[in-house]
Amino acid sequence: MASGNPSEIGSHNNNETNKKRFIQLQLLGVNDFHGQLNITRKFNGKDVGRVEYLAAYLKQKKAKNKNTLLVHAGDMVGASAPVSSLLQDEPTIKVLNKLGFDVGTLGNHEFDQGVKEMMRLIHGGFHPTTGYFEGTQFPYICANVIDVKTGKSLLPPYKIIKVNDIPIGFIGVVLDDTPSMVNSDGIKDIKFIDEVTAINQAVSQLKKQGVKAIIVLAHNEGRQTRPNGAPAGEIVEMAKKVDDEVDVMFAGHSHTFLNTEVDGKLLIQAYSYGTAFSDVSVEIDPITKEIVSKKAEIVMVYQESIKPDGEIKKMVEEYEAEVSSFVNEVVGKAADDIPASRNENGESALGNLIADSLRKEMHSDFAFINPGGIRADLHKGDITYGELLTILPFKRKLVKMTLTGEQIRLLLNQQWQPGKLRMLQISGLKYTWDSTKPVGSKVVDIFSADGTAIDPKENYTVTVNDYLADGGDNFTVFRKGTHKTAGPVDIDVFKKHVLQLTDPLTPLIEGRIKKIR
Repeated sequence: MASGNPSEIGSHNNNETNKKRFIQLQLLGVNDFHGQLNITRKFNGKDVGRVEYLAAYLKQKKAKNKNTLLVHAGDMVGASAPVSSLLQDEPTIKVLNKLGFDVGTLGNHEFDQGVKEMMRLIHGGFHPTTGYFEGTQFPYICANVIDVKTGKSLLPPYKIIKVNDIPIGFIGVVLDDTPSMVNSDGIKDIKFIDEVTAINQAVSQLKKQGVKAIIVLAHNEGRQTRPNGAPAGEIVEMAKKVDDEVDVMFAGHSHTFLNTEVDGKLLIQAYSYGTAFSDVSVEIDPITKEIVSKKAEIVMVYQESIKPDGEIKKMVEEYEAEVSSFVNEVVGKAADDIPASRNENGESALGNLIADSLRKEMHSDFAFINPGGIRADLHKGDITYGELLTILPFKRKLVKMTLTGEQIRLLLNQQWQPGKLRMLQISGLKYTWDSTKPVGSKVVDIFSADGTAIDPKENYTVTVNDYLADGGDNFTVFRKGTHKTAGPVDIDVFKKHVLQLTDPLTPLIEGRIKKIR
């Protein structure tokens, strides 16, 4: 049962004799790994990440407590590094198997290739590129994804794991607005229900089986700007509505720091990409079978602080060798780093470069890219195909369509969404926006690249990827486009564009997007 601070539980907890009987359980959690097996990132100026270092930390922690469970909160695959994505993300699953994960849930990116491919990765099966795959050696759980035909959950809603004969219940959920984030064709036979409703239904079932220690793995966002800062996000609101028998809620999706208590529930999220993990310590009373105390630490995976795990390192090197002929091909040169990050206006140098390549390929007036489609920066020096694949990992087909000027204004105003600002990266047009204006009318002036004002009644050709064309990220205006024609895959177009450039690439911010106040 969820409780306050250990000191508030009751006087018997302060008795050392009684306290010695408590079972010490350690939960090591990872979220939003995204197949980043061999990717190093920076945190506080230090190298973090790479799965052989994460493995070393997890094994070190696990060795200190025999009652340790490894859990994850989704998005372990999808938007993956080439070493994983080129092999259908099987390398990531094999590494998770080798690390001995005990249970995990789905994130929205598990659905990127559709339900059929997601279930193949979980349960095993054949793929024409990689052959037969054995699947995961640990259960995936998800209470709020329902098979439309059967009316039952696609995966088991929960898993009971016994520790020292004490049942621990794990419940999984994924964002119920996942349909706005993935192609609709791949999820047409399932539906997503409200997360809190699904959690409370599962809690009710667990209670009937005598389970009183309950953990939720939720691919829902939550964040704190600093330790001990006020928490915000969907997981915070969920915690207030979830049955009080829930003790701990692992979060995900926003790639942020979270370590706090809300309504007696411990909420944690450990950044993303294997740069950190959560170390949760709970005490369970073997008599009442309830969690009587809980605390967490977010541990950074600093490479300098530990020796990489040799077994996992060897696995990654084998996968790297398997894809080396693809990823090591040099396709161009960058004179400087070209960041994916957006400036205060909403413009990205890398976004400009990619959008230009798409517009040029499809001979359209304009091009738009969803910001979540660009997953990494372009670094100074030789540009490899592997680097481009890391930047554009989804392999989305391009779609050319026709929109009116009025529809383009509606589209740009759809960037301001409830609780989220999604700035499209653009080519062929410029516009200004005013933050003081109400949602739905923030965009002020829209021009073609030559400075001509966009005519509301005029038709314009537009290039997007198939995800946006399907209304992804709630950009529903694209669904109303006419004269739609399919084009090549975005990564192939970007590679072709880079190969054709004779001069080294330079960062380019042109004032395509301008915030006037």
